[in-house]
Amino acid sequence: MAVVMETGRLRLRLMKWDDHADIMKIFSDPVAMRYYPSMKNDEEANFWINWTLDNYRKFDVGLWVVEDLATKEFLGMCGLVPQKVDGAVQMEIGYLFVRKHWGKGYATEAAMACKEFGFDHLKCEKLISLIDPDNHPSIKVARRIGMEYIKNITKWNKTIAIYCVENR
Repeated sequence: MAVVMETGRLRLRLMKWDDHADIMKIFSDPVAMRYYPSMKNDEEANFWINWTLDNYRKFDVGLWVVEDLATKEFLGMCGLVPQKVDGAVQMEIGYLFVRKHWGKGYATEAAMACKEFGFDHLKCEKLISLIDPDNHPSIKVARRIGMEYIKNITKWNKTIAIYCVENR
């Protein structure tokens, strides 16, 4: 288990193939996947894990598994993901959590840790989050970590809001 970072309550670690069943707790939940184009089946989850592992190899970042520090329970995923926006690659803070863990501040805590990692270790000038404009809980997380709305774009065949925070 390669630990990337820890916070007061959370451990963020590299994803591995053994995480498939836990990831499906999110991907098979229609409420958790409401703002994605669709839920994901086992094959699509395997593609997602492979994409994440590829991001680790190519960029040394990606979505990391978020676990409860005390119990090691899977809570969700959060991390830094390269995204092409307006013709340039930008680093996105992305997060998805198991629905039973919503409303406990885990997404904000994990996203804040990723923001600090992006600024302190990667020396990013800015970080973005790509959020469905109707996904108010995700927008609240972005705002809590200091992000501000920039504009809407079309990505993944839908309207997506860009939130951004600059490294001061």
